[in-house]
Amino acid sequence: MNFIFLGPPGSGKGTQAKRVCEQLRLLHLSTGDVLRDAVKNGTELGRKAQQFMEAGELVSDELIVGIIEEKLQAGQLDRGFVLDGFPRTVPQAEALKEMMDKNGKEIDSAILLDVSDEEVIKRLSGRFTCPTCGEMYNYPNKMPRNEGVCDKDGTQLVRRPDDEEAVVRNRLEVYQRQTAPIVDFYRSESLLREIPAEGKLDEITKMVLEVMKVAQRRDYY
Repeated sequence: MNFIFLGPPGSGKGTQAKRVCEQLRLLHLSTGDVLRDAVKNGTELGRKAQQFMEAGELVSDELIVGIIEEKLQAGQLDRGFVLDGFPRTVPQAEALKEMMDKNGKEIDSAILLDVSDEEVIKRLSGRFTCPTCGEMYNYPNKMPRNEGVCDKDGTQLVRRPDDEEAVVRNRLEVYQRQTAPIVDFYRSESLLREIPAEGKLDEITKMVLEVMKVAQRRDYY
């Protein structure tokens, strides 16, 4: 079972990926995790990636796909995986498809967690941290008992600068411009499955798992 989770920032891709991977015993691959793992293991591609990262530059599409292919050829992906945060652009999606085809593998589904812009703004601008103990709170899944105050020590909660509403709106514009076209790519491949992701966490997980089970049976129609 090989899946891609798509959606705007704040749609819950990472949260849902972790949940379903734990239940189905799949490998959760986020772009950051893939790069850190390659650097840690000291592979040739990992060393190249480290040079980019240490220089503060973006790692190239080809390098990221190459690192994933390295894992694939080593058998690390044989039990199945969920890609979270990659691909981000159509060229990345095309490179991933070519790599999977070359290795006799395929993506079962690209699952889009569908969330409105206003809901994303509520979620991201609703993330707060306690500067004293580091406890994190977020809308709508973990709210403090008293608004704006840490449950543990009563400290006034603070919001990260990149979660300010104006910044969040800009992140959404970037997503729509650069990443949203991937949705059309996977729709044209008949792999796209859309899930409304504004309900309760457990209900969304249940829908995601059902879509994944249907994809495993190839029961698409």
